[in-house]
Amino acid sequence: MNFFTKTICFTAMSGALMGSLHASAQQEELSLTIYGDNRALVEDIRQTTFENGEQTLILPGVSSQIQPATVTLGADNMTIIEQNFDFDLLTPAKLMEKAVGKYVNIIRTNPATGKESEQRVKVLSVNNGVVIQAGERIEVLRDDNIPTRVIFAGVPENLRAEPTLSVKIDSDRSGTRETKLTYLSGGIDWRSDYVALFDESGETMSLQGWATINNKTNTTFENAELSVVAGFVGNNNQNRNRFAPNQGRRIQPVRSGGTEAGSAERIGDNYIYPLPGQTTLAAKQNKQISFVDAEAIKAKKVYEFYPNGFQTQKNPLSVESRIAFRNSSEGGLGEALPAGTVRVYTKDQQDRAQFIGESGISHIAAGSHISMKIGEAFDITVKPTKVNDTRISRLISDVEMKYEVKNAKPEPVTVYIHQSTPPWGVTWTVLEETTVSEERANGYRVWPVKVPAEGEMTLSFKIRQDRR
Repeated sequence: MNFFTKTICFTAMSGALMGSLHASAQQEELSLTIYGDNRALVEDIRQTTFENGEQTLILPGVSSQIQPATVTLGADNMTIIEQNFDFDLLTPAKLMEKAVGKYVNIIRTNPATGKESEQRVKVLSVNNGVVIQAGERIEVLRDDNIPTRVIFAGVPENLRAEPTLSVKIDSDRSGTRETKLTYLSGGIDWRSDYVALFDESGETMSLQGWATINNKTNTTFENAELSVVAGFVGNNNQNRNRFAPNQGRRIQPVRSGGTEAGSAERIGDNYIYPLPGQTTLAAKQNKQISFVDAEAIKAKKVYEFYPNGFQTQKNPLSVESRIAFRNSSEGGLGEALPAGTVRVYTKDQQDRAQFIGESGISHIAAGSHISMKIGEAFDITVKPTKVNDTRISRLISDVEMKYEVKNAKPEPVTVYIHQSTPPWGVTWTVLEETTVSEERANGYRVWPVKVPAEGEMTLSFKIRQDRR
Protein backbone atom coordinates (compact mmCIF):
# COMPACT_ATOMS: atom_id res chain seq x y z
CA MET A 1 0.00 0.00 0.00
CA ASN A 2 1.41 3.40 -0.98
CA PHE A 3 1.75 5.69 2.00
CA PHE A 4 0.27 8.75 0.38
CA THR A 5 -2.92 6.95 -0.70
CA LYS A 6 -3.85 6.32 2.94
CA THR A 7 -2.69 9.09 5.23
CA ILE A 8 -2.13 12.28 3.26
CA CYS A 9 -4.84 14.74 2.29
CA PHE A 10 -4.10 16.62 -0.94
CA THR A 11 -5.10 20.18 -1.78
CA ALA A 12 -4.58 21.78 -5.19
CA MET A 13 -4.61 25.56 -5.07
CA SER A 14 -6.87 27.35 -7.54
CA GLY A 15 -5.29 28.15 -10.87
CA ALA A 16 -4.08 25.23 -12.94
CA LEU A 17 -0.62 25.23 -14.40
CA MET A 18 -1.70 26.21 -17.89
CA GLY A 19 -0.24 29.17 -19.70
CA SER A 20 -1.45 28.74 -23.28
CA LEU A 21 -4.53 29.94 -25.14
CA HIS A 22 -7.49 27.58 -24.91
CA ALA A 23 -10.83 27.18 -26.71
CA SER A 24 -13.88 26.15 -24.68
CA ALA A 25 -16.53 23.65 -25.87
CA GLN A 26 -20.06 22.95 -24.63
CA GLN A 27 -21.60 19.58 -25.46
CA GLU A 28 -24.79 19.86 -27.52
CA GLU A 29 -25.59 16.45 -29.05
CA LEU A 30 -24.27 12.97 -28.25
CA SER A 31 -24.98 9.69 -30.02
CA LEU A 32 -23.54 6.17 -29.71
CA THR A 33 -23.75 3.42 -32.32
CA ILE A 34 -22.96 0.20 -30.45
CA TYR A 35 -21.63 -2.91 -32.18
CA GLY A 36 -21.60 -6.46 -30.84
CA ASP A 37 -17.81 -6.76 -30.68
CA ASN A 38 -17.04 -4.52 -27.68
CA ARG A 39 -16.89 -1.33 -29.76
CA ALA A 40 -19.02 1.75 -30.22
CA LEU A 41 -18.91 4.74 -32.55
CA VAL A 42 -19.32 7.98 -30.62
CA GLU A 43 -20.49 11.18 -32.31
CA ASP A 44 -20.13 14.22 -30.08
CA ILE A 45 -21.34 17.62 -31.34
CA ARG A 46 -20.31 20.68 -29.30
CA GLN A 47 -20.61 24.44 -29.55
CA THR A 48 -17.06 25.74 -29.31
CA THR A 49 -15.81 29.27 -28.67
CA PHE A 50 -12.57 29.88 -30.60
CA GLU A 51 -9.94 32.58 -30.38
CA ASN A 52 -8.13 33.69 -33.50
CA GLY A 53 -4.84 31.86 -34.11
CA GLU A 54 -3.17 28.80 -32.59
CA GLN A 55 -4.76 27.41 -29.43
CA THR A 56 -5.57 24.19 -27.61
CA LEU A 57 -9.10 22.82 -27.77
CA ILE A 58 -9.92 20.91 -24.56
CA LEU A 59 -12.60 18.23 -24.95
CA PRO A 60 -13.36 16.58 -21.58
CA GLY A 61 -15.84 13.75 -21.11
CA VAL A 62 -14.62 11.50 -23.91
CA SER A 63 -14.62 7.74 -23.36
CA SER A 64 -11.93 6.37 -21.07
CA GLN A 65 -11.35 3.66 -23.72
CA ILE A 66 -11.20 5.99 -26.71
CA GLN A 67 -9.14 4.68 -29.63
CA PRO A 68 -7.09 7.80 -30.45
CA ALA A 69 -6.19 6.62 -33.96
CA THR A 70 -9.90 6.71 -34.92
CA VAL A 71 -10.54 10.33 -33.87
CA THR A 72 -11.86 12.82 -36.40
CA LEU A 73 -12.61 16.43 -35.48
CA GLY A 74 -14.19 18.93 -37.81
CA ALA A 75 -15.20 22.61 -37.68
CA ASP A 76 -15.32 25.48 -40.09
CA ASN A 77 -12.20 27.67 -40.45
CA MET A 78 -10.08 25.36 -38.32
CA THR A 79 -6.88 23.39 -38.96
CA ILE A 80 -5.65 20.60 -36.67
CA ILE A 81 -1.95 20.73 -35.76
CA GLU A 82 -1.75 17.85 -33.24
CA GLN A 83 -4.00 15.94 -30.83
CA ASN A 84 -3.37 14.26 -27.50
CA PHE A 85 -5.45 11.99 -25.35
CA ASP A 86 -4.79 12.55 -21.65
CA PHE A 87 -5.04 9.17 -19.96
CA ASP A 88 -3.76 10.48 -16.61
CA LEU A 89 -6.73 11.21 -14.39
CA LEU A 90 -6.56 13.43 -11.35
CA THR A 91 -5.82 11.25 -8.30
CA PRO A 92 -3.67 11.74 -5.17
CA ALA A 93 -1.11 9.28 -6.50
CA LYS A 94 -0.89 11.03 -9.88
CA LEU A 95 -0.53 14.43 -8.23
CA MET A 96 2.45 13.17 -6.26
CA GLU A 97 3.99 11.56 -9.36
CA LYS A 98 3.75 14.85 -11.28
CA ALA A 99 5.27 16.71 -8.32
CA VAL A 100 8.57 14.76 -8.42
CA GLY A 101 11.41 17.31 -8.69
CA LYS A 102 9.12 20.16 -7.61
CA TYR A 103 8.36 21.90 -4.33
CA VAL A 104 5.18 21.43 -2.32
CA ASN A 105 4.01 22.52 1.11
CA ILE A 106 3.41 19.89 3.79
CA ILE A 107 1.16 20.67 6.75
CA ARG A 108 1.33 18.35 9.73
CA THR A 109 -1.11 18.37 12.64
CA ASN A 110 0.04 17.50 16.13
CA PRO A 111 -2.52 14.88 17.31
CA ALA A 112 -2.01 15.91 20.96
CA THR A 113 -2.41 19.67 20.61
CA GLY A 114 -4.09 20.04 17.24
CA LYS A 115 -1.48 22.60 16.25
CA GLU A 116 -0.50 22.72 12.59
CA SER A 117 3.00 23.25 11.23
CA GLU A 118 3.82 23.98 7.58
CA GLN A 119 7.02 23.14 5.75
CA ARG A 120 8.14 23.63 2.16
CA VAL A 121 9.82 20.50 0.78
CA LYS A 122 11.03 19.06 -2.51
CA VAL A 123 9.53 15.75 -3.71
CA LEU A 124 12.38 13.40 -4.71
CA SER A 125 10.60 10.11 -5.36
CA VAL A 126 7.24 8.34 -5.01
CA ASN A 127 8.40 4.77 -5.65
CA ASN A 128 7.02 2.56 -2.84
CA GLY A 129 6.65 5.62 -0.63
CA VAL A 130 7.17 9.37 -0.71
CA VAL A 131 10.75 10.64 -0.33
CA ILE A 132 11.17 14.38 0.30
CA GLN A 133 14.00 16.81 0.88
CA ALA A 134 13.46 19.29 3.71
CA GLY A 135 16.45 21.63 3.82
CA GLU A 136 19.52 19.43 4.19
CA ARG A 137 17.52 16.41 5.39
CA ILE A 138 16.07 13.56 3.32
CA GLU A 139 12.86 12.19 4.80
CA VAL A 140 10.38 9.44 4.09
CA LEU A 141 6.79 10.30 4.90
CA ARG A 142 5.82 7.61 7.36
CA ASP A 143 2.59 5.69 7.64
CA ASP A 144 2.20 6.61 11.32
CA ASN A 145 -1.37 8.01 11.21
CA ILE A 146 -0.19 11.57 11.87
CA PRO A 147 -2.62 13.83 9.99
CA THR A 148 -0.71 15.29 7.02
CA ARG A 149 -1.74 17.47 4.09
CA VAL A 150 0.16 18.24 0.92
CA ILE A 151 -0.50 21.61 -0.74
CA PHE A 152 0.14 21.90 -4.48
CA ALA A 153 0.45 25.15 -6.44
CA GLY A 154 -2.06 23.90 -9.00
CA VAL A 155 -3.14 20.98 -11.15
CA PRO A 156 -0.58 19.91 -13.79
CA GLU A 157 -1.77 20.63 -17.29
CA ASN A 158 -1.90 16.99 -18.40
CA LEU A 159 -3.85 15.77 -15.36
CA ARG A 160 -7.60 15.77 -15.81
CA ALA A 161 -10.55 15.13 -13.56
CA GLU A 162 -12.05 13.04 -16.39
CA PRO A 163 -10.75 11.52 -19.65
CA THR A 164 -9.90 14.42 -21.95
CA LEU A 165 -8.92 14.92 -25.56
CA SER A 166 -6.78 17.99 -26.20
CA VAL A 167 -6.23 19.19 -29.76
CA LYS A 168 -3.83 21.87 -30.87
CA ILE A 169 -5.54 23.84 -33.63
CA ASP A 170 -5.23 26.97 -35.72
CA SER A 171 -8.44 28.97 -36.12
CA ASP A 172 -8.82 31.49 -38.96
CA ARG A 173 -11.24 33.59 -36.93
CA SER A 174 -12.67 33.95 -33.45
CA GLY A 175 -16.25 33.18 -32.50
CA THR A 176 -18.55 30.30 -31.56
CA ARG A 177 -19.30 27.53 -34.04
CA GLU A 178 -20.10 23.84 -34.14
CA THR A 179 -17.46 21.11 -33.86
CA LYS A 180 -18.13 17.46 -34.56
CA LEU A 181 -16.00 14.84 -32.79
CA THR A 182 -16.25 11.17 -33.81
CA TYR A 183 -14.24 8.22 -32.57
CA LEU A 184 -14.39 4.51 -31.81
CA SER A 185 -14.36 3.38 -28.19
CA GLY A 186 -13.74 0.00 -26.68
CA GLY A 187 -15.50 -1.20 -23.56
CA ILE A 188 -19.08 -0.70 -24.81
CA ASP A 189 -21.02 -3.79 -25.82
CA TRP A 190 -24.54 -5.06 -26.32
CA ARG A 191 -26.45 -8.29 -26.69
CA SER A 192 -30.02 -9.32 -27.45
CA ASP A 193 -32.24 -10.92 -24.83
CA TYR A 194 -35.69 -12.15 -25.76
CA VAL A 195 -38.66 -13.16 -23.64
CA ALA A 196 -41.24 -15.38 -25.38
CA LEU A 197 -44.66 -16.37 -23.97
CA PHE A 198 -45.81 -19.52 -25.77
CA ASP A 199 -49.45 -20.64 -25.96
CA GLU A 200 -49.25 -24.30 -26.99
CA SER A 201 -53.00 -24.86 -27.38
CA GLY A 202 -53.51 -21.69 -29.37
CA GLU A 203 -50.27 -22.21 -31.33
CA THR A 204 -49.23 -18.58 -30.84
CA MET A 205 -46.30 -16.81 -29.20
CA SER A 206 -45.54 -13.26 -28.11
CA LEU A 207 -41.95 -12.01 -28.28
CA GLN A 208 -40.30 -9.12 -26.41
CA GLY A 209 -36.75 -8.23 -27.44
CA TRP A 210 -34.37 -6.27 -25.21
CA ALA A 211 -31.08 -4.64 -26.11
CA THR A 212 -28.85 -5.20 -23.07
CA ILE A 213 -26.10 -2.57 -23.21
CA ASN A 214 -22.97 -2.91 -21.07
CA ASN A 215 -20.82 0.19 -20.54
CA LYS A 216 -17.52 -1.06 -19.09
CA THR A 217 -15.78 2.31 -19.45
CA ASN A 218 -15.27 4.87 -16.69
CA THR A 219 -17.25 7.45 -18.67
CA THR A 220 -20.89 8.45 -18.29
CA PHE A 221 -22.65 9.40 -21.54
CA GLU A 222 -25.46 11.79 -20.63
CA ASN A 223 -28.61 12.33 -22.70
CA ALA A 224 -27.30 10.22 -25.55
CA GLU A 225 -29.11 8.80 -28.55
CA LEU A 226 -28.32 5.07 -28.76
CA SER A 227 -28.38 2.68 -31.71
CA VAL A 228 -27.32 -0.96 -31.81
CA VAL A 229 -26.00 -2.81 -34.85
CA ALA A 230 -26.72 -6.47 -35.58
CA GLY A 231 -24.06 -8.18 -37.68
CA PHE A 232 -20.30 -8.42 -38.04
CA VAL A 233 -18.32 -5.28 -38.83
CA GLY A 234 -14.83 -5.35 -40.33
CA ASN A 235 -12.23 -7.90 -39.23
CA ASN A 236 -12.75 -7.72 -35.48
CA ASN A 237 -13.57 -11.40 -34.89
CA GLN A 238 -12.67 -11.59 -31.22
CA ASN A 239 -16.29 -12.08 -30.16
CA ARG A 240 -17.72 -13.73 -33.25
CA ASN A 241 -18.28 -17.07 -31.48
CA ARG A 242 -20.59 -15.44 -28.97
CA PHE A 243 -23.04 -14.95 -31.84
CA ALA A 244 -23.02 -18.66 -32.68
CA PRO A 245 -24.50 -20.19 -29.53
CA ASN A 246 -25.46 -23.41 -31.35
CA GLN A 247 -22.16 -24.97 -32.38
CA GLY A 248 -20.65 -28.41 -32.69
CA ARG A 249 -23.35 -31.08 -32.37
CA ARG A 250 -25.93 -28.53 -31.27
CA ILE A 251 -28.32 -27.88 -34.09
CA GLN A 252 -28.70 -24.44 -35.62
CA PRO A 253 -32.23 -23.03 -35.12
CA VAL A 254 -32.53 -21.65 -38.67
CA ARG A 255 -34.30 -24.17 -40.90
CA SER A 256 -34.21 -22.02 -44.05
CA GLY A 257 -32.93 -18.57 -44.96
CA GLY A 258 -35.14 -15.51 -45.10
CA THR A 259 -36.71 -13.86 -48.11
CA GLU A 260 -38.08 -10.68 -46.51
CA ALA A 261 -36.31 -7.35 -46.03
CA GLY A 262 -37.86 -6.36 -42.69
CA SER A 263 -38.34 -2.76 -41.56
CA ALA A 264 -35.03 -2.22 -39.73
CA GLU A 265 -32.59 0.23 -41.33
CA ARG A 266 -29.63 -1.38 -43.03
CA ILE A 267 -26.08 -0.09 -42.75
CA GLY A 268 -23.80 -1.92 -45.16
CA ASP A 269 -24.83 -5.57 -44.79
CA ASN A 270 -25.92 -5.13 -41.18
CA TYR A 271 -29.07 -3.88 -39.49
CA ILE A 272 -29.16 -0.85 -37.22
CA TYR A 273 -31.78 -0.40 -34.50
CA PRO A 274 -32.20 3.14 -33.17
CA LEU A 275 -33.46 2.93 -29.59
CA PRO A 276 -36.27 5.32 -28.63
CA GLY A 277 -35.57 8.71 -27.05
CA GLN A 278 -32.45 9.79 -25.20
CA THR A 279 -30.95 8.09 -22.20
CA THR A 280 -27.99 8.38 -19.86
CA LEU A 281 -25.58 5.46 -20.03
CA ALA A 282 -23.69 5.60 -16.75
CA ALA A 283 -20.14 4.34 -16.24
CA LYS A 284 -19.99 0.61 -15.39
CA GLN A 285 -23.73 0.27 -16.05
CA ASN A 286 -25.91 -2.36 -17.69
CA LYS A 287 -29.05 -0.95 -19.32
CA GLN A 288 -31.94 -2.72 -21.05
CA ILE A 289 -34.06 -1.05 -23.74
CA SER A 290 -36.91 -2.70 -25.65
CA PHE A 291 -36.52 -2.94 -29.44
CA VAL A 292 -38.87 -5.77 -30.51
CA ASP A 293 -42.47 -6.26 -29.37
CA ALA A 294 -44.63 -8.72 -31.30
CA GLU A 295 -47.90 -10.44 -30.41
CA ALA A 296 -49.76 -13.46 -31.83
CA ILE A 297 -46.83 -14.98 -33.74
CA LYS A 298 -47.88 -18.30 -35.29
CA ALA A 299 -45.86 -21.00 -33.50
CA LYS A 300 -46.21 -24.65 -32.56
CA LYS A 301 -44.38 -27.24 -30.50
CA VAL A 302 -42.55 -29.96 -32.45
CA TYR A 303 -40.54 -33.03 -31.41
CA GLU A 304 -37.30 -33.66 -33.26
CA PHE A 305 -34.52 -36.22 -33.12
CA TYR A 306 -31.00 -35.81 -34.55
CA PRO A 307 -29.02 -39.07 -34.87
CA ASN A 308 -25.25 -38.96 -34.74
CA GLY A 309 -24.63 -40.41 -38.19
CA PHE A 310 -25.56 -44.04 -38.88
CA GLN A 311 -24.95 -45.68 -35.51
CA THR A 312 -26.58 -48.15 -33.16
CA GLN A 313 -27.46 -46.84 -29.71
CA LYS A 314 -27.68 -49.33 -26.87
CA ASN A 315 -30.17 -47.23 -24.92
CA PRO A 316 -33.13 -45.18 -26.17
CA LEU A 317 -32.63 -41.40 -26.36
CA SER A 318 -35.07 -38.60 -25.56
CA VAL A 319 -36.28 -36.39 -28.39
CA GLU A 320 -35.82 -32.63 -28.44
CA SER A 321 -38.74 -30.36 -27.62
CA ARG A 322 -38.73 -27.35 -29.93
CA ILE A 323 -40.86 -24.36 -30.88
CA ALA A 324 -41.15 -23.85 -34.61
CA PHE A 325 -42.26 -20.60 -36.24
CA ARG A 326 -41.62 -18.49 -39.29
CA ASN A 327 -40.10 -15.06 -38.87
CA SER A 328 -42.42 -13.50 -41.43
CA SER A 329 -44.90 -10.65 -41.58
CA GLU A 330 -47.58 -13.19 -42.46
CA GLY A 331 -46.65 -15.18 -39.36
CA GLY A 332 -46.87 -12.10 -37.12
CA LEU A 333 -43.22 -10.99 -36.94
CA GLY A 334 -41.19 -10.29 -40.10
CA GLU A 335 -38.20 -8.49 -38.54
CA ALA A 336 -34.48 -9.27 -38.64
CA LEU A 337 -33.61 -10.67 -35.20
CA PRO A 338 -30.13 -9.98 -33.79
CA ALA A 339 -28.27 -12.90 -32.21
CA GLY A 340 -29.02 -13.55 -28.56
CA THR A 341 -30.85 -15.78 -26.10
CA VAL A 342 -34.58 -16.50 -26.19
CA ARG A 343 -36.12 -17.47 -22.84
CA VAL A 344 -39.49 -19.16 -23.21
CA TYR A 345 -42.40 -19.15 -20.75
CA THR A 346 -45.87 -20.69 -20.82
CA LYS A 347 -48.88 -20.34 -18.54
CA ASP A 348 -49.92 -23.12 -16.19
CA GLN A 349 -53.49 -24.02 -15.15
CA GLN A 350 -53.43 -21.22 -12.57
CA ASP A 351 -52.59 -18.74 -15.35
CA ARG A 352 -49.08 -18.22 -13.99
CA ALA A 353 -46.13 -17.88 -16.36
CA GLN A 354 -43.66 -20.76 -15.95
CA PHE A 355 -40.17 -20.93 -17.47
CA ILE A 356 -39.90 -23.92 -19.84
CA GLY A 357 -36.54 -23.42 -21.56
CA GLU A 358 -34.18 -21.20 -23.52
CA SER A 359 -32.37 -21.23 -26.83
CA GLY A 360 -29.50 -19.31 -28.35
CA ILE A 361 -30.08 -17.89 -31.81
CA SER A 362 -27.69 -16.48 -34.38
CA HIS A 363 -28.61 -13.45 -36.51
CA ILE A 364 -31.89 -14.34 -38.24
CA ALA A 365 -33.17 -12.65 -41.39
CA ALA A 366 -36.84 -11.87 -41.83
CA GLY A 367 -38.71 -14.67 -43.60
CA SER A 368 -36.61 -17.44 -42.03
CA HIS A 369 -38.05 -20.67 -40.67
CA ILE A 370 -36.96 -21.17 -37.05
CA SER A 371 -36.94 -24.19 -34.73
CA MET A 372 -35.72 -23.37 -31.20
CA LYS A 373 -34.79 -26.15 -28.80
CA ILE A 374 -36.31 -25.52 -25.37
CA GLY A 375 -35.65 -28.90 -23.74
CA GLU A 376 -36.08 -32.66 -24.08
CA ALA A 377 -39.22 -34.81 -23.83
CA PHE A 378 -38.19 -37.76 -21.67
CA ASP A 379 -41.53 -39.51 -22.34
CA ILE A 380 -40.80 -39.73 -26.07
CA THR A 381 -37.75 -41.81 -26.98
CA VAL A 382 -35.96 -43.07 -30.08
CA LYS A 383 -33.65 -46.10 -30.30
CA PRO A 384 -31.50 -46.14 -33.49
CA THR A 385 -30.19 -49.45 -34.85
CA LYS A 386 -27.91 -49.96 -37.84
CA VAL A 387 -29.37 -53.07 -39.45
CA ASN A 388 -26.95 -53.47 -42.38
CA ASP A 389 -23.97 -51.71 -43.92
CA THR A 390 -23.27 -53.32 -47.29
CA ARG A 391 -20.39 -52.35 -49.56
CA ILE A 392 -21.49 -52.67 -53.20
CA SER A 393 -18.16 -51.50 -54.62
CA ARG A 394 -15.16 -49.42 -53.55
CA LEU A 395 -17.16 -46.19 -53.90
CA ILE A 396 -20.74 -47.37 -53.36
CA SER A 397 -22.33 -48.65 -50.16
CA ASP A 398 -25.86 -49.28 -48.82
CA VAL A 399 -26.87 -48.47 -45.25
CA GLU A 400 -30.06 -49.76 -43.62
CA MET A 401 -31.33 -48.09 -40.43
CA LYS A 402 -34.18 -48.74 -38.01
CA TYR A 403 -35.57 -46.24 -35.48
CA GLU A 404 -37.92 -47.48 -32.76
CA VAL A 405 -40.00 -44.53 -31.53
CA LYS A 406 -42.01 -44.81 -28.29
CA ASN A 407 -44.56 -42.36 -26.91
CA ALA A 408 -45.65 -42.40 -23.24
CA LYS A 409 -47.89 -39.36 -23.62
CA PRO A 410 -51.70 -39.65 -23.48
CA GLU A 411 -51.98 -38.06 -26.93
CA PRO A 412 -50.47 -38.94 -30.32
CA VAL A 413 -47.34 -37.10 -31.42
CA THR A 414 -45.27 -36.66 -34.56
CA VAL A 415 -41.51 -37.08 -34.20
CA TYR A 416 -39.36 -35.59 -36.96
CA ILE A 417 -36.18 -37.62 -37.42
CA HIS A 418 -33.49 -35.45 -39.04
CA GLN A 419 -30.73 -37.50 -40.67
CA SER A 420 -27.81 -35.36 -41.80
CA THR A 421 -26.98 -35.70 -45.47
CA PRO A 422 -23.43 -36.72 -46.48
CA PRO A 423 -20.66 -34.23 -47.27
CA TRP A 424 -20.09 -32.60 -50.63
CA GLY A 425 -19.20 -35.09 -53.38
CA VAL A 426 -21.34 -37.96 -52.04
CA THR A 427 -24.71 -38.71 -53.66
CA TRP A 428 -27.48 -39.90 -51.34
CA THR A 429 -30.31 -42.01 -52.74
CA VAL A 430 -33.23 -43.41 -50.71
CA LEU A 431 -33.85 -46.99 -51.84
CA GLU A 432 -36.54 -47.97 -49.32
CA GLU A 433 -38.45 -46.19 -46.55
CA THR A 434 -41.50 -46.96 -44.42
CA THR A 435 -42.38 -43.26 -44.08
CA VAL A 436 -42.02 -40.79 -46.93
CA SER A 437 -39.15 -38.36 -46.29
CA GLU A 438 -38.21 -34.96 -47.67
CA GLU A 439 -34.88 -33.19 -48.10
CA ARG A 440 -34.56 -29.92 -46.18
CA ALA A 441 -32.50 -26.89 -47.15
CA ASN A 442 -30.48 -27.05 -43.92
CA GLY A 443 -28.64 -30.24 -44.93
CA TYR A 444 -31.00 -32.85 -43.47
CA ARG A 445 -33.43 -35.46 -44.76
CA VAL A 446 -36.47 -35.58 -42.51
CA TRP A 447 -38.90 -38.40 -41.73
CA PRO A 448 -42.13 -37.40 -39.91
CA VAL A 449 -43.02 -40.41 -37.76
CA LYS A 450 -46.58 -40.43 -36.38
CA VAL A 451 -46.72 -42.26 -33.05
CA PRO A 452 -50.04 -43.14 -31.35
CA ALA A 453 -50.83 -42.21 -27.74
CA GLU A 454 -49.06 -44.56 -25.33
CA GLY A 455 -47.78 -46.46 -28.33
CA GLU A 456 -44.83 -46.99 -30.61
CA MET A 457 -43.85 -46.86 -34.27
CA THR A 458 -40.81 -48.06 -36.20
CA LEU A 459 -39.15 -46.16 -39.03
CA SER A 460 -36.95 -48.15 -41.41
CA PHE A 461 -35.08 -46.91 -44.44
CA LYS A 462 -32.29 -47.98 -46.76
CA ILE A 463 -30.06 -45.49 -48.52
CA ARG A 464 -27.24 -45.70 -51.04
CA GLN A 465 -24.09 -43.58 -50.77
CA ASP A 466 -22.25 -43.03 -54.03
CA ARG A 467 -18.78 -41.44 -53.80
CA ARG A 468 -18.03 -41.44 -57.51
